[in-house]
Amino acid sequence: MRILVVCLGNICRSPIAEGLFRKRILEQNLPWEVDSAGTGSWHIGEMPDHRSVSVCRSKGLDISGQRARQIRMEDFYHFDRILAMDQANEDHLLKMRPDDARARVSKMLDFIDPDGQLEVPDPYWDGRFHEVYELLDDAVEKAVDSFMANQSQDV
Repeated sequence: MRILVVCLGNICRSPIAEGLFRKRILEQNLPWEVDSAGTGSWHIGEMPDHRSVSVCRSKGLDISGQRARQIRMEDFYHFDRILAMDQANEDHLLKMRPDDARARVSKMLDFIDPDGQLEVPDPYWDGRFHEVYELLDDAVEKAVDSFMANQSQDV
């Protein structure tokens, strides 16, 4: 399973989600790959926002080694799932996605909200990093469970 989590600048939400996925993958010894990216280009090469780093560190998770990147066309062929933090990013990804791409695009919170109404708020503007962490922690847990169940059905 190859998972890409995507937000706008790849410095707040998606680095947290990537860190949470990495933690669960290690805990469960899964042979999976995870990465994160942004739909925008203005933070390429930067480390995650210091508030994302801080909230993760307070939970025992180090994301300081991550660096922002922009989504690339080849991501749609490499990854199995691309998970957007909100509707605007999902719409952007769906417009970019080639018809023959392997990646399935959906919203991150669809795992805790099957109706697809919930979005991960962008804490860059309002500072809700703890709320975002908790939302993503729940969604990542349910996503991993869902992916594991689907893989066992494929066997």
